[in-house]
Amino acid sequence: MLAEASPDNIDAMLREARSHLQNARFADAQALCARILDAAPDNIDALYTLAVTQRMQRQVPAAIATLDRLIATDAGYGRAWQERGHCFRDSGLTDEAIAAYQRAVAHNGALVASWRVLSELHDAAGREGPANFAHAQYTHLSALPPELLSVASFIQEGRIYKAEQLCRAFLQRNGHHVEAMRLLAETGMKFNAYDEAEFLLESCKVLEPDNVSAHFDYVKVLHKRQKFEMALSEASELREKEPDNPEFEMLYANENLAVGNFDAAMLSYEALLNSMPDNPSINLTYGHALKTVGRQGDAIAAYRQAYNARPDFGDAYWSLANLKTYRFDDSEIAQMQARQASPMTALEDRYHLCFALGKALEDRGEYSSAFEYYELGNRLKREELKYNPSRLSKEMRFQRELVTADLLEKFSGAGCAAPDPIFIVGLPRAGSTLLEQILASHSQVEGTMELPNIFALAFRLDRQRVVGEEPEYPGNLGDLTREDVAGFGEEFIRDTQIFRKGGTPFFIDKMPNNFRHIGLINMILPNAKIIDARRGAMGCCFSGFKQLFAEGQEFTYGLEEVGQYYTDYVQLMDHWDNVLPGKILRVRYEEVVADLETQVRRLLDYCGLPFEEACLNFHQNERAVRTASSEQVRQPIFKSGVDQWENFSEFLDPLRKKLGPELAAT
Repeated sequence: MLAEASPDNIDAMLREARSHLQNARFADAQALCARILDAAPDNIDALYTLAVTQRMQRQVPAAIATLDRLIATDAGYGRAWQERGHCFRDSGLTDEAIAAYQRAVAHNGALVASWRVLSELHDAAGREGPANFAHAQYTHLSALPPELLSVASFIQEGRIYKAEQLCRAFLQRNGHHVEAMRLLAETGMKFNAYDEAEFLLESCKVLEPDNVSAHFDYVKVLHKRQKFEMALSEASELREKEPDNPEFEMLYANENLAVGNFDAAMLSYEALLNSMPDNPSINLTYGHALKTVGRQGDAIAAYRQAYNARPDFGDAYWSLANLKTYRFDDSEIAQMQARQASPMTALEDRYHLCFALGKALEDRGEYSSAFEYYELGNRLKREELKYNPSRLSKEMRFQRELVTADLLEKFSGAGCAAPDPIFIVGLPRAGSTLLEQILASHSQVEGTMELPNIFALAFRLDRQRVVGEEPEYPGNLGDLTREDVAGFGEEFIRDTQIFRKGGTPFFIDKMPNNFRHIGLINMILPNAKIIDARRGAMGCCFSGFKQLFAEGQEFTYGLEEVGQYYTDYVQLMDHWDNVLPGKILRVRYEEVVADLETQVRRLLDYCGLPFEEACLNFHQNERAVRTASSEQVRQPIFKSGVDQWENFSEFLDPLRKKLGPELAAT
């Protein structure tokens, strides 16, 4: 009698099923998979193996039905899409096969069979460019040692630890194998080990200067490490190696955008779209650039082109919603709802669609339905991130305990004396972009962006640690010398020069989370101004909850999580007020909305700037704005947005409870 499937023997049964499959005993493999699925209906490996056995027995409709089950469980499983492509190919459905193979390689770029068949199908249809690209991918992957092909596939499937182990073992046997080093760097980036990744990729470039894949990844890690000027230089060099490569042109455009070279970025995006007008990713990124420079109508057209090219492209819909001024029509809402509900829609697209639908329905006054989508989008994003709120709470507690008045007094006057920076800190969605736009409308002040430099310095001071190890920063600040802190301040002024295009004496760094490092800022730049953009707790937290951020701000994807973060923020700002009395100007969003001129004059007085009427007419400023509020700050102040959270009040008890009655009432 056959043993029943149980958690203890499923792996053994799967191995036996694969053995049957490899030996063409398809009926035996199918029977084993069926038994596994009786016990574990969502087992991805069993569903995949079953689909293969069904196709091999020419049971194509049954195989597609099995793949539908698999994709409903995990829409990002590339091998499922590849198998779907095989089914369509075997049925003579060429267009459907190509679409499935494209989805396969989008989810797992290491699928050799998909690239091979794509090359053949495109070639048969006379599409030379796509055929050549697919063939190049196939040739590259086919030449890899089997272990490295497995590493590449594991990375694409999110099995990072297994990929790293296999890659390190390969390097121990094969020395300085450049492709293995590149793949190890890729696993490092997944673990946020950017120091090691940068070292590995820089070494790859030295060992094989013409290895464009390693060079491409080197630019990406430089960008991740916020070394934007170096990244642009390397991207320019890479572009010169292959001037007709669209990926390299896109990379060059993105790095120009990162340093504020908007004209150069636009030229590259437009050149790419001339040759690939229906490419969804290029249209999306071009739309972001257009939004940044204030060309809203053109940005809308680009975003629409992106979702027309790929109807389940969640980021395109969210980008429209994120303009804050765009209103979806009935057909767009129906399309978003259908795509969000489809089991074929990938997780990333689903949560983008959820946030877009939340905004669309909120604009229509359908608050209950809007909240359902906001809540679902946040849950999906939170599950993907696996955010641990205790880590940031602990980090802020260390700042309160270790960065004392005595420590700051020890370094009084030691930092760089430059008065140039104006830091605007606080929580996202608290009005910091509005304050930036007001100040940047002054003739002596330039707005830049959310600069990464302070966080990069804090990361360096903390030094690379293994997960779970106690941090060295900020406890090691007392070990610095006065020369150290002066050098760090001078480095900040020097490294941010690339973002300063206007030649004004003052510039703004609007990174909100810099509030966590105000002690460090004061040590290295004692004459810098620091403005705390404060918004009432309920409004600020809920505004963050319904915002999908491009990256970072993981604390916003849950009502309790964002409430905890707000509480920690207030406690830390109280600490800075105690140890740096009079240093920080607090500006409440609600007071700016209620009495703009009084608050503008207060801001300018604090910064030592004469009053200018342009600061009241901030919405007429045509400067580039990179944040989610970019379109809102191009309009006059409106008071209707202050208390929008009250429309959702009945759903927000978890937030109230986490904040406590005192904070919730602020």
